[in-house]
Amino acid sequence: MMKVAFIHNEKKIGTGAHYINDLMALRLKEAGVDLKNFYPSVSLDGPVHMGGLRNILFFYSLLEKRQKILKYDLIQGTTYTPLPFLSFPIPVISHFGSTTKGFLDATPLASKMKEDTKDIWYRLKKDGAIKELNLMTRRPLRDIAEIEEYVAKRADAVVATSQNVKNELLAMGVKEERVHLIHNAIEDYWFEAADLPMTDAPQIVFLGRLGGDAFNLKLKGLDRLIDAYQHFKDIGKTTICMTTNKPLVNWFLTHLSSHSLFVNVQKDKIPDIVRKMRGSILFITSRYEGFSLSLIEGMSQGLVPVAYPVGVVPEIIRNGENGFIVHSQKEAIEKITLLLRDKELRERCSREAEKTSKEFKGVFIAEKLMKLYEEVVHSSKKKEQ
Repeated sequence: MMKVAFIHNEKKIGTGAHYINDLMALRLKEAGVDLKNFYPSVSLDGPVHMGGLRNILFFYSLLEKRQKILKYDLIQGTTYTPLPFLSFPIPVISHFGSTTKGFLDATPLASKMKEDTKDIWYRLKKDGAIKELNLMTRRPLRDIAEIEEYVAKRADAVVATSQNVKNELLAMGVKEERVHLIHNAIEDYWFEAADLPMTDAPQIVFLGRLGGDAFNLKLKGLDRLIDAYQHFKDIGKTTICMTTNKPLVNWFLTHLSSHSLFVNVQKDKIPDIVRKMRGSILFITSRYEGFSLSLIEGMSQGLVPVAYPVGVVPEIIRNGENGFIVHSQKEAIEKITLLLRDKELRERCSREAEKTSKEFKGVFIAEKLMKLYEEVVHSSKKKEQ
């Protein structure tokens, strides 16, 4: 029986990384893998600009558990988290759902945002929906980006969850033979609904994490979302999001018309909200995603994606067949307008989106990971001989 040590961040917050880690662990255990989760326990205090170093050092506290961890066949962690074990004779796999360098490069300062949505950002600051236009410092993120590159180059294998992420890793100098493309998956409950009828009143839907600070809100394309919502004032709009920003929630409630808002909903309850919107439009506004679980989740419910080319979007979206890829707000507005006007096109894309989503069931990720584990362990044993 394969024995795998999974390294996690102790904070079990509802991000995509935590959901996919939990799903991977569940499916691997069902497939017969002896898997145990390990969490670091010692955190450090310090100034804001040293936040990246604090996060990195946080995982060195796992060395106190090394006697247990080193009894496993291999270690898997997210990006830089298996760093403390690179010097030990045990195979290490680093799972990249995204790269910090990727979202640093993709997220502009407020002053450098495109003119079509820059005014929205400054308006949000004026209205008190956001505290600042930019992070106080990006140094913690730059520190993490550097250590991610270090770990990726030294791990026995690196998992990239999309071709976009694979390309980022190759650009860092990671050897191609060590990078393995394994897509993420979504939970089975997304596929449990019966074949529901198409809605007669299609909406524009946002599904996913918005974050709370200036950087993450820009990363997730909050300005693009508001721009589209304001353009389609009389069309129904539904936002299902995770955010800790209460002033922003209040702004949504008071400044948007024909709009329904669901904040921090338990994830397995979201399909109950979305199913009745089958045939509506899913707007993926992000400036960067490593994979985009929200894309697949929405497609599984028959939402038609209009998406910027982030994460897995370029690999699975076929323009005019199961959604549309856009590269500007002008193009996004055009495609949303087209779908709202053309019922036949919208419903055809909806059915094809559902079919596409079925390629991302949990059983598939477990099969691919187990194959990779066997290859890595076999290669490690050959080196020992």
